Amino acid sequence: MSDAFGDDGLTRGTSERAARAEALRRAIREHDHRYYVLAAPTISDAGYDALFRELKDLESEDPSLITSDSPTQRLGPNIENSFAPAPHIVPMLSLDNAFSEGEIREFDARIRRTLNLAADMPVEYVAELKIDGLSISATYEQGALVRAATRGTGTVGEDITPNARTIRSLPLRLSDAILPAPSRIEVRGEALLSHDEFARINAENELSGASTFANPRNAAAGSLRQKDPGVTASRGLEVFLYASGAYEGEPLESQWSLLEAYRAWGLRVNPHSRVCASIDDVVVFIEEWAERRRTLPYDTDGIVVKVNSRSMQEALGSVSRSPRWAIAYKYPAEQVRTRVLDIVIQVGMSGALTPVAALAPVRVGGVSISRATLHNEDEIRRKDVRIGDTVVVQRAGEVIPEIVEVVRDARSGDETEFVMPEACPACGGAVGRAEGEAVLRCLNPACPEKARRRLRHFVSRAGMDIENLGGKRLDQLMDAELVRDPSDLYRLTMDDLVAIPRMGPALARGVLAAIDESRSRPLARFIYALGIRHVGARTAEILAESFGSVEALIDADEESLAAIDEIGAVIAAAIVDFFANPVHRDMALKLQDLGVRPVAPDRPDSASRLFAGKTFVFTGTLEAMTRPQAEARVKALGGKSSSSVSARTDYVVAGPGAGSKLEKARALEVTILEESEFLAMLERTPS
Repeated sequence: MSDAFGDDGLTRGTSERAARAEALRRAIREHDHRYYVLAAPTISDAGYDALFRELKDLESEDPSLITSDSPTQRLGPNIENSFAPAPHIVPMLSLDNAFSEGEIREFDARIRRTLNLAADMPVEYVAELKIDGLSISATYEQGALVRAATRGTGTVGEDITPNARTIRSLPLRLSDAILPAPSRIEVRGEALLSHDEFARINAENELSGASTFANPRNAAAGSLRQKDPGVTASRGLEVFLYASGAYEGEPLESQWSLLEAYRAWGLRVNPHSRVCASIDDVVVFIEEWAERRRTLPYDTDGIVVKVNSRSMQEALGSVSRSPRWAIAYKYPAEQVRTRVLDIVIQVGMSGALTPVAALAPVRVGGVSISRATLHNEDEIRRKDVRIGDTVVVQRAGEVIPEIVEVVRDARSGDETEFVMPEACPACGGAVGRAEGEAVLRCLNPACPEKARRRLRHFVSRAGMDIENLGGKRLDQLMDAELVRDPSDLYRLTMDDLVAIPRMGPALARGVLAAIDESRSRPLARFIYALGIRHVGARTAEILAESFGSVEALIDADEESLAAIDEIGAVIAAAIVDFFANPVHRDMALKLQDLGVRPVAPDRPDSASRLFAGKTFVFTGTLEAMTRPQAEARVKALGGKSSSSVSARTDYVVAGPGAGSKLEKARALEVTILEESEFLAMLERTPS
């Protein structure tokens, strides 16, 4: 027994924990690779969660075990992305475009002339799908991800490292199991959103009253440029990698060998690339994907053609903005004409009145469309869309139908200008447009359509996740006047449900069981489900952690809300306005009276919250511990750490090499600590 508490016992215990933590990190990285890169998981979700939870517990018990590339560190503690300039050692060039087979063949001929090749000597190419996303670069040193950046101007991008770390298909550490990782490499590719994820984000934004994105590319760009990496983490971004910048390692002889090396290092490469023996094979590849690309779960608008040989690439070189050895073939956007039969108004959960064009059905990109959003009144005026107009329609980003332009030459004079309603079409209530907004909103808190949308949001998967209660079934309950607000769901009985058409006893029991199960959802889900404007899933988590109960959130004032990191004045005002409405306030409290008991997140007891409300910034080099370890200690004691200094910063811990953050702290008169002073503070707190 005494050995277990002696120095040797402690050493063995620490050594065993460190070995277990490293084994867990390796296992989780492998499962992440199989799931997010290979799409071939070999473990259940529950099994994966158990591994992750064990690692997180080990690191919480002993912060010295935390490594910067640990799977638990994808989302850093309260990091705010500053988007600092990120110079590219090797410029990120753009590609020249080709729009026809003739231009592709001229590209091949130009390469032959430049390299002085015989007419009958084929050039080998690699053909890759042109992913319609946002170009990014990620730098790895000694196998670890150290920086990520946008393309920007091509020579200088924006540092998006905290956000890029949340992308699960971008490894935090390269694998060297098959091929040794280079000492340094800058991998380049595209960040993207799948069609399903794009639709989910827009649906969530529409329900919460936030702006929707026009296409997946815009959504991917907006997601990567979030100040809060937690929002980025919630967006389901993916990457495909296909190029390199700065590189220090064994030379790679071809573009194809680069892609193969990426696969070996655990980087995600598009599976549809192909080595083409000649330009004829490239043309075949382009023709093959003209229609096949529409079956993909993400957007691609062309084919990138690259000379395969690295030595040929070097001989061909680049012009000022693009390489001579690569070109992008762009498929023509499919546009068709149809007629605007009507313009109708949709009322959203927040009361937003969105004009939608009802179209004569037409097929675009293999899909029949009959509606296209017009966003708002300003958009209608800008495009001058009228009822009866002939319009050109395309699917924006291959997904959302949009009106490109009006065919004014086709006007007969019978077209009707659309005027936004002076009252809500759903309830007849007053409407208004807030200063600085483009959206007209219904101001009636009892609007039935707002209630319908709010109920759909409440039961949604991201909200209370009540299964068997989808849109049509929920509509049936509302039409039968059994449900008017979320609290009514928890009063439903078997007799109520079996009276609904096509609702047998078995299905009714399933609905009631799902409703009952939802009574103990996490507090963050409950807050999100309430449908507070501007409060998405990440903001709901912050509120749950900060207040710990619905009652405390209801009673919060704007000042205390705005003081919380990542909330701010706009969201604070929206929360206060929401609960100032007695309908919303009473409904939230009524749900608890009906047995809804949201589960609050674990919060440290008061003895371990001696840094509560304090924000630390670490700059320069720490000697006694790593920066992640110091940040973990602050968080464990109830405090927060940030990557940037502001007026809200309480302490800046400065070590050797501290730079601009230290100067800013002095300018703002923030308390500056040496590392020894920070350690002394820790010694006065419970370990």
